[in-house]
Amino acid sequence: MDFKKIYKKIGFPRLIISAFLIVLLIAAAMLDIPLSGIWKDIFTRFGMNAILVLAMVPSIQSGIGINFNLPLGVIFGLIGALISIELGLTGWTSFFVALAIAIPLAVVAGYLYGLMLNKVKGQEMTVGNYVGYSIVSFMCIFWLVAPFRNPELTWAMGGSGLRVTLSLESSMAGLLDKSLNPEWLPEWLKIIPIGLILFFALLAGIVWIFSKSKRGTAMKVAGSSEAFATSNGVNVDRQRLLGIVLSTVLAAIGIIVYSQSFGFLQLYNSPLYVALPAAASILIGGATLQKAKIIHVVIGTFLFQGLLVVALPVINILSEGSMAEIIRIIISNGIILYALTRKAGDAA
Repeated sequence: MDFKKIYKKIGFPRLIISAFLIVLLIAAAMLDIPLSGIWKDIFTRFGMNAILVLAMVPSIQSGIGINFNLPLGVIFGLIGALISIELGLTGWTSFFVALAIAIPLAVVAGYLYGLMLNKVKGQEMTVGNYVGYSIVSFMCIFWLVAPFRNPELTWAMGGSGLRVTLSLESSMAGLLDKSLNPEWLPEWLKIIPIGLILFFALLAGIVWIFSKSKRGTAMKVAGSSEAFATSNGVNVDRQRLLGIVLSTVLAAIGIIVYSQSFGFLQLYNSPLYVALPAAASILIGGATLQKAKIIHVVIGTFLFQGLLVVALPVINILSEGSMAEIIRIIISNGIILYALTRKAGDAA
């Protein structure tokens, strides 16, 4: 057995994170923390976050790199959900109407954002960061003056503007989590939110099929080598536009799925905290700044979310305090720093 090849294939970040996760699971068992609850939380958080991580795949494949402006798509996903609630819709109608509103808005926003990125080639991730902060700051003003009248959305006692946190209990909370989980299922299967996982699998399958199509192949060629793509008649700018539009649409869908599972919509500065965990997850999974696959999304999201879920109870018991947030910051920013500073040709 060639341990060097195995080590090179797994990669240093995944090896360390996997080992740390195993140690934490063993510690949880020794501390008598119910493992069934931990695994249920891991699968739920995986389903909640996986689509937001999936949104990174088209942007990386098209040559733009990590989409640090994920908040752009998130904001239009939030707008779709808000309009759905404002109309008084409930259940699956509320969920699908939110998607139907958010997706076209995300397409337009992604297209305009892509036009701007084509003007700043080589600086996409830096520009994306600043644009993300600018959009979120502008929307903080919009949330205060938005013409919503539903009392579930606005401040109480006749106040104007939208609340910071909005409950989805009466509209779409837990729809995917509770679907396809009948009572007759064995107990070990009930810890898996089947509807939530299958919805991610559906989107991941669509992205995978697209990546194998003629258009998807052209997009990946444009992202891997602009000169080669141009010499073969591929319009690089058009493929970059396609990549960022797909990324923005997936972000809009992802935040709706995340919110229905979480049970709340979070406005104002909350969209700012979406991009870094998603970027850290896909990088942990083995993606680079030039290459990303669906398997990287699955592995990275599972490891990243699993580590956070297990670390919360274990480290709090061992340290008699709250260190889970510190661990999260160290992992997410450390992995991003590792990815951004290593050479382009290095293995993941």
